[in-house]
Amino acid sequence: MAPSPLAQDFCFGEGPRWFEGLLWFSDMLGEAVHTCDMRGSLTTVVLPGHAPSGLGFRPDGCLLIVSAENRTVLRYDGDTVVPIADLSALAPADLGDMVVDDAGRAYIGSQAFDGGTIIRLDPDDTATVVADNLAFPNGMVITEDRRSLIVAESMGRRLTAFTIGDDGGLTDPTVFADRLDGPPDGIALDAAGGVWTAMTLAHQFERITAGGEVTDRIDMGDRVAIACALGGPERRTLFLLSSTDAYPQRLVGTRLARLDAVRVEVPGAGLP
Repeated sequence: MAPSPLAQDFCFGEGPRWFEGLLWFSDMLGEAVHTCDMRGSLTTVVLPGHAPSGLGFRPDGCLLIVSAENRTVLRYDGDTVVPIADLSALAPADLGDMVVDDAGRAYIGSQAFDGGTIIRLDPDDTATVVADNLAFPNGMVITEDRRSLIVAESMGRRLTAFTIGDDGGLTDPTVFADRLDGPPDGIALDAAGGVWTAMTLAHQFERITAGGEVTDRIDMGDRVAIACALGGPERRTLFLLSSTDAYPQRLVGTRLARLDAVRVEVPGAGLP
């Protein structure tokens, strides 16, 4: 399974999301959000003063953008970007990845190495902590039946599943997979229940099933695996964001990140 380069010339890609025929992703150090079509053509929304991370779309089509270091959430309606929530009073550390459900509720990770949290931002833009004591919560997905949220705990080297209540609460944390090959970052869910996971320091993307079996590996050579998403025609394209270093601060001013793509047999499922 060999990926092909699709786009480059950006600083540090994160939070890829497929929406309305385009891949959207954050450029944390480039202070921008990019879109990419299947031919590799990029367009850019500039976000001066922000380090964007998690992305997600509400039912009305508005894009929510996590401003990681400012610990705020922004909304982009296609014309303007406005802040809608300041989460600094609830977040023990900078914000990271995000997944938005069908009701427009956004689940946002606060990436403390020990004592990380997931904050739920409701459609009325009120915020509540719904999970805590996580070891650097990172990528998140919601299963096809909308009953579970799976989060990558980078420092714990595990994937953890929560039950989603009718009120949007998260309960009953259970281990989906642990003792992973590398700190997991961004994740994507497929229709057979496999979770494609970016293994940063292992320099590969892995497909992991419940219990921890690795069924597929994509070796990125000397590149660092950062995040992935399933999209494209029939949701059978796996988009892969990679970098030359796992620590974004070392990459300020560079444009060495890359977006690759590879076709997979099992299509994407669930959210995002």
